[in-house]
Amino acid sequence: MSLINKSYYALGTAINLSVAAPASEADLDAGYALIQHFEDKLTVNRNESEVMSINHNAGIKAVAVPEDTYGLIKRAVLVSRKYLGFNVAIGPLVKLWKIGFKGANKPSDANIKARLKLIDPERIQLDDDKQTVFLEEKGMEIDLGGIAKGYIADEIKQLWLKRGVETGIIDLGGNVLLVGPSQHADKEWNVGVQNPIKPRSVSLGVIHTTAKSIGTSGIYERRLVIDGHEYHHMFDSKTGYPIKNNLESVTIISDRSIDGEVWSTIGFYQGIEKGKALIEVQPGIEAVFVTKDLKAVVTSGLEDKFSLL
Repeated sequence: MSLINKSYYALGTAINLSVAAPASEADLDAGYALIQHFEDKLTVNRNESEVMSINHNAGIKAVAVPEDTYGLIKRAVLVSRKYLGFNVAIGPLVKLWKIGFKGANKPSDANIKARLKLIDPERIQLDDDKQTVFLEEKGMEIDLGGIAKGYIADEIKQLWLKRGVETGIIDLGGNVLLVGPSQHADKEWNVGVQNPIKPRSVSLGVIHTTAKSIGTSGIYERRLVIDGHEYHHMFDSKTGYPIKNNLESVTIISDRSIDGEVWSTIGFYQGIEKGKALIEVQPGIEAVFVTKDLKAVVTSGLEDKFSLL
């Protein structure tokens, strides 16, 4: 029996939701409605949202936000303060380069250095009692782009489970969260890891897995080319420039999609050697590192679960 599938557009990307009967199109639409709900709350690509309210009041006052938004921001801030490569305060740098958006450019070195002063996660004040967030200096901006998709995917899964969905796929622009057993005889899933030099959906390899999250941070879809030099959209908070290493992508396999987003960013920043060592000691987290010369390196838990095509 084939899955019931429907495509949508949200979060700046194509969304594909699928369920198996007896679930129905109504479950797909309920998932999409939840995406729209969270996009309205969390986006930084519109002038108004709960997160933009915090950003607009940077250097002015603390802003109270609902419990779910506060919890997500707090998680992102605490991860950022580990300084492993994930930084929720990266907003001013992202909006300076604009890579992947209209007006993408290579800023001056002086402008980049000026923005570095605005991306310190220690300067985000959190008040658990009042559930307020205060950015200490005007110009600071929270950007949840590195974590929101994972959070939303996890919320859709919980919604679907409450609605009785037994099998499904939540695909938020390449970040995939699997629900329940697949329809294959062994009940497991086969999920492709994108080949970075081929068109979308052409895989370099395949992960054979139970229902997990499979999330990728890669540099192959959003690039800026100036005078023959390529710049990508994943930034180093120390230099203000795109991260320099030999990686095209890092794919994380985890139970929760939010963990996949955080660790794919950290894994990309740390590179294969340090990133792999860090991930090996995280319970339930596995990774596929793909290099610019298309070599794949996997963590120990994937050695018999990942195969090149």
